[in-house]
Amino acid sequence: MDGGHEVNEVFFDDVEVPVENRVHDEGKGWTVAKYLLGHERMNTARIGTSKRELERLKAFAARAAQERQRRSSRIRASATGCRGVEIELMALAITNLRFLDQLRGGRAPGAEVSMLKIKGTEIQQALTELMLEAGGPARAGARPGRRRHRCARRRLPAALAPRYCNMRKTTIYAGSNEIQRNIIAKHALGL
Repeated sequence: MDGGHEVNEVFFDDVEVPVENRVHDEGKGWTVAKYLLGHERMNTARIGTSKRELERLKAFAARAAQERQRRSSRIRASATGCRGVEIELMALAITNLRFLDQLRGGRAPGAEVSMLKIKGTEIQQALTELMLEAGGPARAGARPGRRRHRCARRRLPAALAPRYCNMRKTTIYAGSNEIQRNIIAKHALGL
């Protein structure tokens, strides 16, 4: 959606692996994949990145309010949204620390780490929505050929739409959020 190519679907047909190159016992590939996905989901929340993005957004909204010498409804909405996301992000960080402590204790990540993936990716998307809102219509227009790396600058870039579009993928990769909810329901809640 943003002009880049980062997410892929890969198929392996008729692949043979020599016995000495097997990672686990024959027929246990899905068991290994689930184990690895549990660890991956602990990272897909991207808490540190979201904290940095939130700070950029808050600074941008404050500058925009000063430049306008009044608080428009758009800036007020962004400030309110920032507070909500900040609270959710704090709760997510605490939950992540709890899971990390369990890992240190020797417990492998279970189905409950899916919560990190769900909430973390929803926060990432909410941040880009708030950035578009704070930037207003003049800053939302996408420019062909521009990549999202410009978001690393101190000020929000003139073209926020590519970043917004790029973050739509977060609720799909590493197992869609719908699948994560099913995993939690089945394995964590026993439903």
